[in-house]
Formats: sequence, structure tokens, C-alpha cells
Amino acid sequence: MKDITVLTLVPAACDRLPKCLESVPWADDVFCVVDARAPEAVTALARQYTDHVVVHEYENAAAQRNWALPQITTEWTLVLDADEWVSEVLTARIQAIIRSPESLDGYQILRHSYFLGKLIRHCGWHHDYNLRLFRTRKGRYLDKRVHSKVVVDGSVGKIREVMYHDTYRTFDEYFATMKRFTTWGAQDAFDRGKRSKLSDLILRPPLRFFKMYVWRLGFLDGYHGAVLCGLSAFSVFTKYAKLWKMGYDTSNPPPGGME
Repeated sequence: MKDITVLTLVPAACDRLPKCLESVPWADDVFCVVDARAPEAVTALARQYTDHVVVHEYENAAAQRNWALPQITTEWTLVLDADEWVSEVLTARIQAIIRSPESLDGYQILRHSYFLGKLIRHCGWHHDYNLRLFRTRKGRYLDKRVHSKVVVDGSVGKIREVMYHDTYRTFDEYFATMKRFTTWGAQDAFDRGKRSKLSDLILRPPLRFFKMYVWRLGFLDGYHGAVLCGLSAFSVFTKYAKLWKMGYDTSNPPPGGME
């Protein structure tokens, strides 16, 4: 059995994909799952880096990865988003892990992210650990529309060597993602039986801003930190506003069943 597969979901917009795939030439297999809505040029770009490219209808990231994982035959899987890449020191650490008989079953990897072109060193983003490396047969993603995490059946450790994330280069990118994620997040919460209270709308957004900007020292990131913290607070408000609307629509159906 070969050692490791890199699993990457390829969206319709993939301008950052080359940097991602160029950072993992050492992998035994690179498995790219392309969003079915993406143009043919996206599939062609992925094929420049690997022959293992499959087009599949996209529902959400968790469902896409859970569809792909049973097709992976290597002992280990490293999950990378198309806008992420692996540093040289992280590469060496991963290679040491997959070759060691004493390795655990999964590892959370420290991720550092860029926002509007600037590396964010505070706001809580500097302690962003994500479980991305795991033994293939022991990992599966939770059935959630947004921010789903892989659950590993076994022991999990941490890797402090860094992977990088080039996220939200423009406001258009941020708001497009926010629109999708707040809707999915509200729907996940609604399906769990949660309903939005007035206190959620009034208190949660400023608390998010305070936590990121003051407690997590976001002010040290200058204008980028202030904008990021403000947008994060607005995202929280939007999610709970959407959750309130779902509950309101359910409790107050249109008269006579009309739409």
C-alpha cells in the first residue's frame, strides 16, 4: 500500500489551485474532486497536476469529502482546500509521521491565513488548528453543511508546523462565502431544533467582535484586523437573523397556505 493521498476539492473559481498542488509533489496520489458546476477549463487545470481528477455534483464540503474518502486506497489522507498550501517544514513533518510505526491516527495542523492579502497574526486566526491528516479508514466528516470537521476513530495529536491559507482576496469573495455559509449554518442550527432569540441578535455580534479584536488582540493587525473582526461580527448577526426568519416562517405560515 502506498503511503498518502492529498484530497482537494476544486471549486468553480480555482485561481489558487496551482500553488496548492505544487506544494505536494511528494504525495503518492493527488485526488482532485471538481465541482460539477465548474467550467471544463478548471478540470483541465487540475489534470496538469494529476491524472486522478473526478467531476462530482457538489452539495457541501463534508458530503463531497465523505463521497471521496472510500475511493482512497492509501493508508493516510491529507485534506487540502484549493486555496491552501503546505510549507516545507510541514512537508518534512508529515513525511516523518506517515513513516513512523508510532504515529497516532490523526493530526490537527496549525493553519495561518491571509485576509485581503495580509497574513493575519492575531484575531484568533493564529491558533487555528484543523484536523487534516489522518489514517484514511479511520476518518469521516460530520454530516453538517458548513464548518464540518473530520472525526477520527482513534488517537489525535497536533502538528505545529504550518500550512497556509490564502482566503478572501476581495470583499466580493468574502460576501459570496458569507452568504452561503450563514444560510447553511442557520439551516444546520434549525435542523437541530435551535431557534434564534433576541439576545442572539443583540449580544452575539458585539461579543464576537470583542473576542477577536480585544481578547484575541485583533487590533494589532491594524486596519485588516478591524475589518476582519467587523465582518465576522456581521456574519454572526446574519446567521442568527436567517435562523430567526426560518423560525418565524414556520410559526407564521401564509394565510390559506399561499406562498
